[in-house]
Amino acid sequence: MLIQNARLFDGERLTDITAVRLRNGIVEAVDPALSPLPGERVLDLAGDWLVPGFVDVHIHAFRGHDTMQGEEAVRQMSRDLRQLGVAAFCPTTMSASPEETHAALGGIQRVMEHPEPLGSRVIGAHMEAPFLQEKKAGAQRCEFFRDPDWSLLLDWTDGHPECVRLITVAPERAGSEAFIRQAAAAGIHVSIGHTDADAAAAHRAADWGADHVTHTFNAQPPLHHRKPGTVGAALTDDRLWCEGIFDGIHLDWDIVRLLVRCKGAARAVAITDAMEAAGMPDGLYHLGGQEVRVQEGAARLADGTLAGSVLTLGRALENLIHKAGIDPETACALCTSTPADSVGEPLLGRIKPGAPAVMTRWSPDWHLIETVTDD
Repeated sequence: MLIQNARLFDGERLTDITAVRLRNGIVEAVDPALSPLPGERVLDLAGDWLVPGFVDVHIHAFRGHDTMQGEEAVRQMSRDLRQLGVAAFCPTTMSASPEETHAALGGIQRVMEHPEPLGSRVIGAHMEAPFLQEKKAGAQRCEFFRDPDWSLLLDWTDGHPECVRLITVAPERAGSEAFIRQAAAAGIHVSIGHTDADAAAAHRAADWGADHVTHTFNAQPPLHHRKPGTVGAALTDDRLWCEGIFDGIHLDWDIVRLLVRCKGAARAVAITDAMEAAGMPDGLYHLGGQEVRVQEGAARLADGTLAGSVLTLGRALENLIHKAGIDPETACALCTSTPADSVGEPLLGRIKPGAPAVMTRWSPDWHLIETVTDD
């Protein structure tokens, strides 16, 4: 398939009109001089924008299918998310019993080993639990929280911790230093989150090897001019990638602008933190065994606690540009190449040879038109 007359975000910058050839599920070539081969399908973008496939490193569920439900649910998420232009994602777990956690991670591992042919790539689990702080539980269930322990992770993954790409830890919990050091040495990205840590503790966690912050500002102490807390450390420590839920509910738009100005295109990461109501109408749903009411796009527990989101990364990109006033080049990076870089995936979130042939098409004024693949 040949895409002609496309302006594109290539993963680093916005480019002039060019052409892109897709073959067998990957980008084969990017060159303005490309011309159609005999019998080749051609898509003329007429100057519209072409953006790399999204990368979501924090998503629990989509369209009624939840990571904690196991392999078939993750497979359905993979198929559905690809239709929205998601090239890769980290199915994200909730706090649950050891047996449920083991089963969920096993399902993710099986999808990684035998991927969906027409699905978004599963690049590993994001374990958002159970090594969290009770004071900042959010919608996570405290009864399953534990101190970080490498042997537990080995048990839950049947000795294959490589199926975990990212894990959230409250660094003030006992055993955090040893766990974070071991996880980082094993190639697992550690995210500071659901934490009551002060700034010094957050910086120490980065010293130990942590490199992420989970949904920055949410489930953390608020920023204070004499007590900067986790948020102050997150915004100022250049070692940390900072997740943000850009739905207009979890963060005020001035806070979004603050986050992006502090971290820049290279370190601010758009996530959805989506739960099963994403892609579905308002109503009653579940997250981590708890009832969630979704009303006017906000997902909340009975006590009003936010319980994930119904956001998509396509909507997040539109929000960043049109509601937060972020420049399109930066906004595109936050949804594509930066999350890919944050988990060590240099081919994802880009339009270059070898990258996945999953992209999105945008109008000249940055409104989503369609998903583009070579299917």
